[in-house]
Amino acid sequence: MNKWVVEDWEFELTVIEGTSANCRLGFEKGDKFVFTYECPQGMCPRAMMELYTWCEVIRCGGDFTYRGFQDKYEMTMPCPCKSITFHLKANPINRDKNGKALPNNCKPRD
Repeated sequence: MNKWVVEDWEFELTVIEGTSANCRLGFEKGDKFVFTYECPQGMCPRAMMELYTWCEVIRCGGDFTYRGFQDKYEMTMPCPCKSITFHLKANPINRDKNGKALPNNCKPRD
């Protein structure tokens, strides 16, 4: 693997409601995933399909206030089967002193 993109957002996904008995993967309150672009290991694929969309909103310059949330970079969302609830927080990373994202490296040539 030769990753060349410098990610400028990190996402923190925490289970805030639910019990392992109600979740196929056994998620329960307090479980946490931290990731940038990749799918976090052990993450539910059904939840990841929805989660990816919200991460892209942030990566493309949007925020969650358009969905009715008060904080630009935090929101809650139920899992697709409605057995647990997640809290998603986006954190800017890899930025200069003015908050601008650091440049990417050159794309590798094939």
